[in-house]
Amino acid sequence: MDTKRTYAIIGCGMMGREHMQNIALVDDAELIAIVDPDLGSREEAEALGKTLGQEFQLFENADAMFADMKPDAVIVASPNFTHFEVARRAMAHDVAILLEKPFCTDTDDAAELEQMAGDYPHVFWVGMEYRYMPPITRFIDRVQAGETGAAKMLYIREHRFPFLAKVGDWNRFNRNTGGTLVEKCCHFFDLMRHTLQDEPVRIFASGGQDVNHLDESYDGKVPDILDNAYVVIDFAKGTRAVLDLCMFAEGAEQQEEIYALGPIGRLDVAIPAATVTWSPRDKSGVVTEDVATPSDALAAGDHHGATYFQLRDFHAALAGETQPKVSAIDGLRAVQMGAAAQQSIATGLPVQLDFKSGGVGNG
Repeated sequence: MDTKRTYAIIGCGMMGREHMQNIALVDDAELIAIVDPDLGSREEAEALGKTLGQEFQLFENADAMFADMKPDAVIVASPNFTHFEVARRAMAHDVAILLEKPFCTDTDDAAELEQMAGDYPHVFWVGMEYRYMPPITRFIDRVQAGETGAAKMLYIREHRFPFLAKVGDWNRFNRNTGGTLVEKCCHFFDLMRHTLQDEPVRIFASGGQDVNHLDESYDGKVPDILDNAYVVIDFAKGTRAVLDLCMFAEGAEQQEEIYALGPIGRLDVAIPAATVTWSPRDKSGVVTEDVATPSDALAAGDHHGATYFQLRDFHAALAGETQPKVSAIDGLRAVQMGAAAQQSIATGLPVQLDFKSGGVGNG
């Protein structure tokens, strides 16, 4: 089977350039176009492409690119608030789509795009990279194999650095991002659903903006994005999950730590330590497994090799070798969970979720 496929990237800021580096690692993947309205971003992409040995054309907008060429797939890595419109317009050109997280910044847009994707005849994949970090993939496999017994508690901690600077500083405001718990934490809500293979039924959250960006001003407006939160989620089968987020903790030894606890024992995974630790209740002894990630994948971005492994699977689906593994419904649910958590913080109330009927409302 001929597995060679061509790619365009729409949006070539930091994440777009990470995709460039990983396309260079995937067999039979060829980057032929970069789209970005910002001259500086295009120039940085051009310079990176030369170091990677990539030859592609540069465009200011997607319409000009599609008028000139037809890639097999587009990777949408433009600012969050553009995802709905960029993806919708790309679908008119019958190309496979890898849409970066968050799926959308607005739940109504997300629901509409999910419906469109359901009828779309080509691969439509939502970029949920955290599933693809090798240590986290190993952790998920072991939880789903029943090592802990049926998981009763799931805990995700991310203690990290503040939001990075973006072109036009778009990520400083909720109106552009959907809020921190949509923009950043959709990954973790997706991990909860994926690990547990279950749907949330209730969310309660507490959070605030207490440290970061308070001394910044853009056109006279101070950023309004959360920099810390606790989110508690009840799942349909009875599991409780917690997200513990702090974005002024860049000195922490581990950036991400995830725990699953069941009647047999506890599994932990830590990033960047890249370890999975088993702690059985029978006290037979703690066992730690080191999970290696290829050095070239580690070097090709800031997501512990995840972008490479996700792109490799996306390319296999694009070539018809496998089925897509991350769907539009996964993207929609992660946005809905993040938006519900933001709503809970704003109102001080829990939010009930009923995905069977599509309903979301205050508890």
